[in-house]
Amino acid sequence: MNLLIDLVPISVDIEGEKYEINSDFRTSILFELLMQDSEVSEEDKIIHALDLYYSTLPNDLNEAVEKLLWFYRCGKNEVEGKGYGKGKSEQIYSYDYDDDYIYSAFLDQYGVDLQDIEYLHWWKFKAMFKALKEDNEIVKIMGYRAMDLSKIKDKEEKSYYKKMKELYKIPSNISKDEKEKLNQIEGILLNGGDVSKVL
Repeated sequence: MNLLIDLVPISVDIEGEKYEINSDFRTSILFELLMQDSEVSEEDKIIHALDLYYSTLPNDLNEAVEKLLWFYRCGKNEVEGKGYGKGKSEQIYSYDYDDDYIYSAFLDQYGVDLQDIEYLHWWKFKAMFKALKEDNEIVKIMGYRAMDLSKIKDKEEKSYYKKMKELYKIPSNISKDEKEKLNQIEGILLNGGDVSKVL
């Protein structure tokens, strides 16, 4: 698929039949957030993903999943700009945590209010997101997060980027049980208790 010469798809072909796919950018953002949710089982993720993208479920669910992944990847073989630095597992953006920065960048650069716009195709949204200019705050933040500190020799520069990485670090996605345990540990520590019972 080539965004310059091919029309963006609003349906996918499964077993020789066309199935409409929910192509609005909000659907694929919800899909990405769903895939990152550690509290949802892998099986439930598949069920919810199929519900997100298809109003009518195809008979061949395996092919339906393959096609929705193809759609999510914007017709590419690999996920581009998934939010991770090249060759790294460090996430450099989060639709959940960076929503205000992304919203502001689209409004500033394109004049597109993501709240008011009724529909924007996912592939167009991704192209616009990838082309955000360096003066947008989200682009600066992604740069800090992607920065490889091991390649910086100057101590002051390294210290600065280390602070920026920490300042803009995406909070880890921990489960409710882990949150409760951390809160319990914090409560014990504040009251001078023994944390060994909880650990």
